[in-house]
Amino acid sequence: MFDYRYHALSLAAVLLALAVGVVIGVAIGDSNLVSSAKSGIVHDLSSEVSGAQHQAGQLRAQLTGEEAFVNDLYPIAVHGLLSGRNVGLVFLGSPSNRVNGLVRNAVTQAGGDLVTVVAVREPLDLAGLARAAAGTHFAALAAVGSPAGRKLMARFGGIVGRQLVSGGQLVGRELLSRERGPLLSAFDGQLGKLAGLVVVHAQPAGMSPQQQEASGAFESGLLDGAGTAGVPTVGAELSSTQPSQVPWYQAQNISSVDDLDAIAGQAALVYALRGSRGTYGIKPTADSLLPNVVGASTQP
Repeated sequence: MFDYRYHALSLAAVLLALAVGVVIGVAIGDSNLVSSAKSGIVHDLSSEVSGAQHQAGQLRAQLTGEEAFVNDLYPIAVHGLLSGRNVGLVFLGSPSNRVNGLVRNAVTQAGGDLVTVVAVREPLDLAGLARAAAGTHFAALAAVGSPAGRKLMARFGGIVGRQLVSGGQLVGRELLSRERGPLLSAFDGQLGKLAGLVVVHAQPAGMSPQQQEASGAFESGLLDGAGTAGVPTVGAELSSTQPSQVPWYQAQNISSVDDLDAIAGQAALVYALRGSRGTYGIKPTADSLLPNVVGASTQP
């Protein structure tokens, strides 16, 4: 015997079937409606795409114009800032032709000359350095694992740094010449008195703790030596450099530029070589894109 629940379920099923039928009937019978809706959607999408493309074109044109303006303004902004000044470039690790070219372009655009480019061999050839220093107290450089050895390595780096920026105009200047083979993997130009020094830190991976200690002591000594000579020292890297070496430059208390491959980065390098102090570029570690030229602290 059927009760009211059976009738209710039957009625619901009939109503559901009727609703489905109506929907299918409309979809089949009114193809013009479907086609019209589709056409409207396509038209709206096409209009939006066309508008976006037009806006993108305008932005590209604006960007091109601004880049042209910056490129034209850059030579004026740095003109003569390094006039008559000799600058050196030191790679602490593997050298880079691209970085070399960018630094050279920035320096020459400002009227200076990149006269010395060297690359320090890393990890350091401790045995070779000790042999080259035979007859001096630096013959003990191979014993860098001890506190006395690290102190000696830092002192050695300090002398190299001072001789590098002074053009050998120091007592004992023959040390750099004697150590050139085991110390440097590349040397271009000539030693001369420098008015600025660019440093690129790129310590290779896989160094042992002893090798890291030796390189760290030497590098800190070299930068201290250049600093005591009163020469502005600037760390530099490309915007794509990973990991960034800016924290290392900051730990060494020198200015830095993290976007050397950009016009702004090259301008910042020039001003830093003039004596502006700061961390410049586009990365989160940067204080600003460029030095505050007006009222900036620069060396004459």
